[in-house]
Amino acid sequence: MKTALLVDDEQRMLDLLSLYISPHNYRCIKCASGMEAIEYLKKESADVVILDVMMPEMDGWETCEKIREFSNVPIIMLTARNDKNDIVKGLRIGADDYVTKPFNEEELLARIEAVIRRYENQNKNKVAFKGLIWDHNSFELKYEGISIKVTPKEFALIGLFLRNPNKVFTREHLLSSVWGQLAETEDRTIDSHIRNIREKLRKAGFPIDEHLLTVWGIGYKWRVDDNK
Repeated sequence: MKTALLVDDEQRMLDLLSLYISPHNYRCIKCASGMEAIEYLKKESADVVILDVMMPEMDGWETCEKIREFSNVPIIMLTARNDKNDIVKGLRIGADDYVTKPFNEEELLARIEAVIRRYENQNKNKVAFKGLIWDHNSFELKYEGISIKVTPKEFALIGLFLRNPNKVFTREHLLSSVWGQLAETEDRTIDSHIRNIREKLRKAGFPIDEHLLTVWGIGYKWRVDDNK
């Protein structure tokens, strides 16, 4: 099940969007303001954001810009006006698509599926998780837009965990996957690298202790709570 983050200051619109989207295997999270949406994305992940343009205090454009500072989640702007200037502005600041009100249910779903599909195709070598971005193409690890310096082996270990959430890896499996089948490396080398990873991500502010867990007597896993 994919997660759709709905952002609109009108409860009626939030309920309507959820009514349309939920039956198509989407878990809908409702946010009544841009700031609420930003705070959610800094702690949790979403597959798509449906973002209303006209909101008080922080409008959709400003919200989009702030989200793009730390996340590349697909964003669809929801606007009441079919104004090309508004559309161009949204696309330039990082939105992936737009839908005008009143919208057609089938068109909205088609656009949601399209932006998610493009995102997945473009990011096969990139993983985003709660503001943490692992990018194999650029060999970068970032949290909320800030780079975290890691060694090649640490980078490979993090990528392996992120691409395989909730899977328990034995130390032997980690050694063969990252160091190679013929590596003459002891198990405690894995423990040392895990300790360094935890320290670096903890220092960066990422809640690493909630996710990179020790499975005593076996190895390690990256925990993702699907119920959240």
